[in-house]
Amino acid sequence: MPANRCPNPSCEYFNRALPNNAKVCPWCSTPVGNVVSNTPQPPSQPPSIQQQPSQPPPSQQPPVQYQRPATDQPNYQAPQQAPVDYSTVYQPRVSYPPTPPVYTPPPQRAPLLKLIHTTGREFNLVGEGGYIGRRSQSPGIAPPEIDLTGIPSEGIVSRRHARVDWDWSQNAYMIVDMSTNGIYLNNNPLTPGMQYRLLNGDSLRFGQDNLVNFTVYVV
Repeated sequence: MPANRCPNPSCEYFNRALPNNAKVCPWCSTPVGNVVSNTPQPPSQPPSIQQQPSQPPPSQQPPVQYQRPATDQPNYQAPQQAPVDYSTVYQPRVSYPPTPPVYTPPPQRAPLLKLIHTTGREFNLVGEGGYIGRRSQSPGIAPPEIDLTGIPSEGIVSRRHARVDWDWSQNAYMIVDMSTNGIYLNNNPLTPGMQYRLLNGDSLRFGQDNLVNFTVYVV
């Protein structure tokens, strides 16, 4: 009894013996039959490649000839331009009257106060105000602005005997008695704590014994 074989040439079991009870090929499920002779199959043809029609070579363009610019032409004339006016145009200026300088008056300064002692010794007040008296022996106490230390009978003069200040409203130096022994202005006693005007040429006496006398000068 001939063996069953797969009749499918493209199957791996082609023309191979299969079980007798097989009805189909176990690989490709093709119904099996009796012996199939090996029929040579024509060789497969490779797929045909369509040839693209050859394109004709592009037409050659004629070479570009050099064109001379217009400025190289023998009869070329440059366009006429309007002449440029380089003259300067001046705008009229508005004249203003000159501004006078602002006068700044110098700062006011009080006149100098001088006390001339009967011995001829001169005492000047530096600044617009200060004390008349004697220097203290205790350290750390500033001396008075008019220090009468060293004059005869200086013990009559207190450490802070009087206070003098320039008063701009009165336009004069004002003196205030701060002493124990008193002050006499033109032989008139001064009330302690009250202000009195000092004028040029006034006589000033410290104490009641007529021992300490000064002449006032305001310069």
